[in-house]
Amino acid sequence: MINLLEDPSEDVFKTVFSSLLEKGPEIIPELEKAWENSADQLYQERLENLIEKIQFSAFEKDIINWIRSDYTDILEGAYLIARLQFPDLKYSNINDPVEKIKSEVWIELNANLTALEKIKILNHIIFKVHGFSKNISNPLNPQNSYLNQVLETKKGNAISLSIIYLSVCQKLGLPVSGVNLSKNMILAYMDRSGLNPESDILFYINPYNKGAVLGKQEIEYYLKQSRIEALNSYFSPCSNRVIIKSLISILITSYENLGYRDKVLEFERILKLFPVE
Repeated sequence: MINLLEDPSEDVFKTVFSSLLEKGPEIIPELEKAWENSADQLYQERLENLIEKIQFSAFEKDIINWIRSDYTDILEGAYLIARLQFPDLKYSNINDPVEKIKSEVWIELNANLTALEKIKILNHIIFKVHGFSKNISNPLNPQNSYLNQVLETKKGNAISLSIIYLSVCQKLGLPVSGVNLSKNMILAYMDRSGLNPESDILFYINPYNKGAVLGKQEIEYYLKQSRIEALNSYFSPCSNRVIIKSLISILITSYENLGYRDKVLEFERILKLFPVE
């Protein structure tokens, strides 16, 4: 059936294309093999287009399932976004390095430590031992948003660094949540005993500044300096869905800056899959 993609009849081509599309990712190796064994440019372009559509369709299904899940694991959400750019990426490629960081932090933790002492250990392991830092030289590079690239280069943006930091905290069972700070991202260390999300925040953490600890006044000052209205949501925990939406938004900005219109439209389409929060 794959060979029929070469058929000059547009009707035959469309029928075969739709039929192959329905077979899903398991047919991709055969499509890639057909591409390698052909020198026909039109045939290769049709194969490439089919592979891309199959991969996007699989991604779309997975991201919708992630959005609808009761506990949306932040690392899995970031992995799915990275997989869109790197189709052969495995979850273990992202999870294993984060697990390694978690294990190194876990060794240093004990029940007698205060929340600030725990964060001090996290900051030492993540930023001193592993050397993660913000990408100052090329802040709008899309690679800053793909977690596999960030874990490899140790360079990221405010959102990707926060996701790595948050993932480690969640794996350790620490009461840390994301805070969507208007085109920025910080974290909040929560008091386990409370029920009110905002009043039960012990302090804020800024992974983009090597885990600096902040109070509410520092956030108010940042918003004032940036001429941003101080909405309540800028001080309160947000869902993991909101964090991934922010990751997608920064990718849209990055690709707009590069003039990659197709990528912008692709991520705008993904953004529409998320509910309003």
